[in-house]
Order: sequence, then structure tokens, then C-alpha cells
Amino acid sequence: MPNYDIERIKNLLGTHEDFPKKGIVFKDMFPVFQDPTAVEALISNIVQHINSTYPEKIDTVVGLDARGFLFGPLVALRLGAAFVPVRKQGKLPGECVSAVYEKEYGQDIFELQKNAVKAGSRVIIIDDLIATGGSASAAGELVKKCGATTVEYVFVMELDFLNGAKKLDAPVYSLIHL
Repeated sequence: MPNYDIERIKNLLGTHEDFPKKGIVFKDMFPVFQDPTAVEALISNIVQHINSTYPEKIDTVVGLDARGFLFGPLVALRLGAAFVPVRKQGKLPGECVSAVYEKEYGQDIFELQKNAVKAGSRVIIIDDLIATGGSASAAGELVKKCGATTVEYVFVMELDFLNGAKKLDAPVYSLIHL
């Protein structure tokens, strides 16, 4: 992605101090969706990266609750892959696998419908931001519980100083490093 596209996306990000609690600086992706050209550049960059890095087909894109739901289906569609959501506990019907994780500001449980990710499939996990790596690591654990392999974790933003990528079991691709 040309540097001007990255800068354009960075400039569109909202910043909210002390949200969702005191001491957290929240980076808001929603303003990016007010600029269709920026969204196109972002999705095109991710798809081009995946296609040029992994010659074997990606079977499934797993999006994390909730902003991963914004990018995941668009990326999955362009890759010709399935999209599967990872949700907070109690939000999905049917039999689910679950994983507990630590967030920057507490603990939570993620779930994934057990039969949604097929055993042996190649998976990309996508979200807007990686901070401590807790939620992404939990999603990777869910993919493993389904008998699939995480090929890569993809994020729009990475908070490098928190070293979250080191907790993950596959390579990480982030467009913006903060």
C-alpha cells in the first residue's frame, strides 16, 4: 500500500482518551468507514498481501467480535473464502468451542461455532487492532480446537509497545504500527 494510503487511514482514525476506562487510549476505526476510498485501499492492501504471501488457498477468514466483522467478510469475499465470526460467550447458537482470554482491561470468553471452521482448513484471523494479543490468541486457540490451522493474523493497527504479536502462533501482518 502506498504510504499516502497508510497516512490517509491514520489521519482518519479517531482517538478517545480514557475509553473504555481510565488510562486506555482507544483508537477508533469507525471514521475510516466514512471514506469509501480509504476502505477500498485498506481491503485491497490486505487481500493483495495475503494473495502474494500465501499461494495456497485460504479457506476461512475468522473475524473477531466486533470490528473484525467489518473487515472479515469483505476480505473473505475477495479471497473466495468462508467468513466465520468469533463472538463473546453466549452470542452464538448451537455447539461452540470456547477460550478464555485477558484483555487490556479485564477477562472475557470468546466462542466459535464448532462446525463453522472445517478441520484441516487454512485460516486467516482478522481484527482492527492488536494490543496485548489476548483476544487474537484466544481466536487462534478456537481455530486449533476445530482442527484447523491459522496461517496468519491480520490487523489494521498494531500497538507495538505492548508486544501482543509475540503471543501468537502464526505470522502477523499489520498495516499501521503505533
